[in-house]
Amino acid sequence: MDQRTLADLIRFYSALDQLEAKVGGARMLSECSSGTGWPRKGVYFFREAGEHRTESGEGPRFVRVGTHALKVGSRAQLWTRLSQHKGFTDGGGNERGSIFRQIVGRALIVRRGYDCPTWGVGSTASAEVRTQEHLVECQVSQVIRGMPFLWLAIDDEAGPNSLRGYIERNSISLLSNYRRPPFDPPSQDWLGRYCKRERVQGAGLWNSNHVDEQYDPAFLDMLERLVSAMRRPL
Repeated sequence: MDQRTLADLIRFYSALDQLEAKVGGARMLSECSSGTGWPRKGVYFFREAGEHRTESGEGPRFVRVGTHALKVGSRAQLWTRLSQHKGFTDGGGNERGSIFRQIVGRALIVRRGYDCPTWGVGSTASAEVRTQEHLVECQVSQVIRGMPFLWLAIDDEAGPNSLRGYIERNSISLLSNYRRPPFDPPSQDWLGRYCKRERVQGAGLWNSNHVDEQYDPAFLDMLERLVSAMRRPL
């Protein structure tokens, strides 16, 4: 085992434990709306029922890290991105606007044997295709809305030097088991094992970007400072 990585994972989870205390506990998208109280920008960290740490300590492991508005000029806010993952009021959603929804849907299609050949095809879809995909969209919403998550406020500008991007990619790289000796591997029943994306399966995360990168240990110093500065939401 890489003892440095293990020590950094323990430190990472300690920082996120402090974050959870700061924000008053994890939330689930099923209980959230635009008026719940959100910072303008930030990074989010999702957990999943049945997924637990095994080497780095006790408790649930994180299965998805993400942010928003990294392209220069983007004005999207944190809730905008979270609402895309949550889906629509009718229970459906738009997997073409959320890669998180898309990869969860891919796993559900395989696991439950759905017939949905158009899933993930193209950047737009006709009304007929959207109707055909609605059942899967509803199932995706049910899964994602039941995942507890934390959020870290980072109100910086969009661009290649974004602090949000730095925290996101290094968190993913640290948590990832892709082509490495595994720490806190997914359970045998983890839904992501049915996703045909090799990186999702190998990383044990609902992420595919950054899973094969080396993390910068110094990001933990910045993470701890950001958590320390975080204020409890109204």
